[in-house]
Amino acid sequence: MAVSVFKILGFFVGFFLIVGLVSSAKFDELFQPSWALDHFAYEGELLRLKLDNYSGAGFQSKSKYMFGKVTVQIKLVEGDSAGTVTAFYMSSEGPNHNEFDFEFLGNTTGEPYLVQTNVFVNGVGNKEQRLNLWFDPTKDFHSYSLLWNQRQVVFLVDETPIRLHTNMENKGIPFPKDQAMGVYSSIWNADDWATQGGRVKTEWSHAPFVASYKGFEIDACECPVSVAAADNAKKCSSSGEKRFWWDEPASSELNTHQSHQLLWVKANHMVYDYCSDAARFPATPPECLHHSHRH
Repeated sequence: MAVSVFKILGFFVGFFLIVGLVSSAKFDELFQPSWALDHFAYEGELLRLKLDNYSGAGFQSKSKYMFGKVTVQIKLVEGDSAGTVTAFYMSSEGPNHNEFDFEFLGNTTGEPYLVQTNVFVNGVGNKEQRLNLWFDPTKDFHSYSLLWNQRQVVFLVDETPIRLHTNMENKGIPFPKDQAMGVYSSIWNADDWATQGGRVKTEWSHAPFVASYKGFEIDACECPVSVAAADNAKKCSSSGEKRFWWDEPASSELNTHQSHQLLWVKANHMVYDYCSDAARFPATPPECLHHSHRH
């Protein structure tokens, strides 16, 4: 009996050493509308964003964060969503910003949604990957997450990794680890490119197009605006007795099961990878040359 009590005590001591900002909250505790407030609808725990031929809509986190995990559950636009884009992303500010993007590209009824991911580092993007999903994202809510630490950025769908961006600074490739980032989402009309390369336009007679949200979670290190970037990076990194969960070994790389999941996603669901696009990139981007089985 004494052993199990000590085990329990040990668990709690360990738990409190591995700290973070744990927030699973209602929308207005973590986020605020950023444009088109009249295109927001609140229904209990649900938030709905509306796109019509007048406007889309968007929201953003009230705080900026450095390292951790952000998650939102989204049910995408049902039926004909051609021409529309729903985005969920993290981004810093300024011309040399960092950004991690989920963009959900609508399609005509019966055709699959495409998920486009992208990573910007120091203002440079052009790292698109596209995949279809193993479920219909318009029929129910599914979780979309970004995990970010000093070793990797992981894009997750229902906790399955769909993309890994690894720190390769040792190869001279910059990695986003010194700018606090906000969390954003929006829905807008992008029929010049979103669906089949822009060939299929938005059918406004089917408006409004509605994306629904719930389950807002941010488990990350909050960064005051008044604090310098270097001080935030220090504040949000483990040192001495202060241990953040995202610096623990379990978060520093994918485990074997997650690696297998990522390989499965790439083999069965990826339809475009910038690393393989020789027409766009005659010289293979440097990050694609290293750890190509993992990236």
